[in-house]
Amino acid sequence: MKFLVTADIHGSINTWLTLKALMKPKDIMVIAGDLFDTRYGHFSHPDFAPQAIRQDLSGTYHKFYYVYGNCDVPSFFPGYDHSLTFIAENKKIFLHHGHTRGQISSDTDIIIQGHTHIWSLEKHRGKIFLNPGSITRPKKGAATYGIIDDTSVCIMDLKTGTPIASMDI
Repeated sequence: MKFLVTADIHGSINTWLTLKALMKPKDIMVIAGDLFDTRYGHFSHPDFAPQAIRQDLSGTYHKFYYVYGNCDVPSFFPGYDHSLTFIAENKKIFLHHGHTRGQISSDTDIIIQGHTHIWSLEKHRGKIFLNPGSITRPKKGAATYGIIDDTSVCIMDLKTGTPIASMDI
């Protein structure tokens, strides 16, 4: 089992289908906001399909963690929040989009955020900070996503399927 970490999908059905294809049956998706982009979305673009993503996500057999981003309208997919703390692989994870400051507890091990569309993987004061970048609209370099498993956190290049950066947990 692994956690596939993504953000900033912005209603792209092609990105959504790509992410689903990367998952195995027991994998868990972690979405750090701007999944639907129903606030500013490109409603006339043929790839913009937040309703199809919502319908697919509602019927998915995969477990997932999700928080709203600044482009998501909560009433479109109610029942979530702008931040979430959960335990995975015996690590405490704080998930938020990154457009506002969240309240991060001192015993958090991994902080995940999106918003910038730029991947990053850093360790500060014993905490891992992960931004998976974006597959839909990467701002610097490759289309990327993150993977968390029982031993490591890494940033993956979508095109090559190889790690760009990695660190042990």
